[in-house]
Amino acid sequence: MNIANLLKIALKALNNNKLRCFLTMLGIIIGVASVITMLAIGQGSKNSIKAQISEMGSNMIMIHPGNMQRGGVRQSADDMQTLEVSDYEALKELPGVAAISPSVNSGGQLVNGNNNYPSSIYGVTPEYLDIRKFKVKDGGMFTEHDIKSAAKVCILGKTVVDNLFPNGEDPVGRVIRFGKIPLTVIGVLESKGTNSMGQDQDDVVIAPYTTVMKRILAIDYIQGIFASAADENRTDETIEAITDMLRTRHKIKEDADNDFEIRSQQELSEMMNSTSDMMTVLLACIAGISLLVGGIGIMNIMYVSVTERTREIGLRMSIGARGIDILSQFLIEAVIISVSGGIIGILLGVIASWLVNVIAHWPVYIQPYSVVLSFAVCTVTGVFFGWYPAKKAASLDPIEAIRYE
Repeated sequence: MNIANLLKIALKALNNNKLRCFLTMLGIIIGVASVITMLAIGQGSKNSIKAQISEMGSNMIMIHPGNMQRGGVRQSADDMQTLEVSDYEALKELPGVAAISPSVNSGGQLVNGNNNYPSSIYGVTPEYLDIRKFKVKDGGMFTEHDIKSAAKVCILGKTVVDNLFPNGEDPVGRVIRFGKIPLTVIGVLESKGTNSMGQDQDDVVIAPYTTVMKRILAIDYIQGIFASAADENRTDETIEAITDMLRTRHKIKEDADNDFEIRSQQELSEMMNSTSDMMTVLLACIAGISLLVGGIGIMNIMYVSVTERTREIGLRMSIGARGIDILSQFLIEAVIISVSGGIIGILLGVIASWLVNVIAHWPVYIQPYSVVLSFAVCTVTGVFFGWYPAKKAASLDPIEAIRYE
């Protein structure tokens, strides 16, 4: 018997039990829709985290003083003074470094007339804006001359502006105080909102690092260095070159620990991606249980179908139908149920993902592989769970089957 005839017989048999057929497909539909939706949510979250981490800085490398022991006592990184301006000047010459800025910061009270607000001031160079992807919205950036003269100028983030100038005044050109130090506002940063850690990136004041070092903190060392790798794929090489240069400059012996620590956005990104991947796999596994339940449903309904149609099977075999024909017929029925359910499930999964994005405002991203994988799993499920009942039907004895009541 050819495939076309077997297909007609299978479709007619399914058409005779529409409701039962639909209820059998329901497990597959829910399973496929769940897998696609869960994977879309997981991938969307991963992409969102990547974008937010990227907004925090471009291939950013962070260098800070490290913990070390002196006289048997472990020193805190806050007490260390191992990074100097000369280290920053030397690292500027490394070919793998695209941008670099020293960093010193202090917390304190900002005052403008009757308005005040607690915030942090960061002493950096203009390259810090490129590294952290900040942009000046109004006014301008301080210059190298301002750095050399330790000028009393600053740039404000939106959160600081909103609190110090609540009536909507233009802050550019106005003088505010950080503690007792007067600072002239020369620019306002574009708003960046909160980052993936929930930190407000607009709650910031930026000034020349020399101003913060000399006029606010009264120190002659820097608290950190921010750098940006020229090539994201060579971040590790750049970190290695920075490490070698700092160890040489600090005269650290071969078997001694570093007196500094280096972290990169790549490490943070990999950690967050690992967590996101784990959650995505967990969600997909939970959704995949529905596919398993749907497959068991197919096996169950095919068993029922074989039992109900035992006499039909016996009659067909008695007039010449071979075992392979009976096997193919029931296998085709199982595959039709699973594939049809899979197609409906894919459509439902795409719609559900869209609704999650529109209603819950969660980031979603449907990957093509998730659709292909779901469809392939449906087909395999139909074959796998339909094989045994079909095999049972094909192995029936024609005479016993005809006598079956």
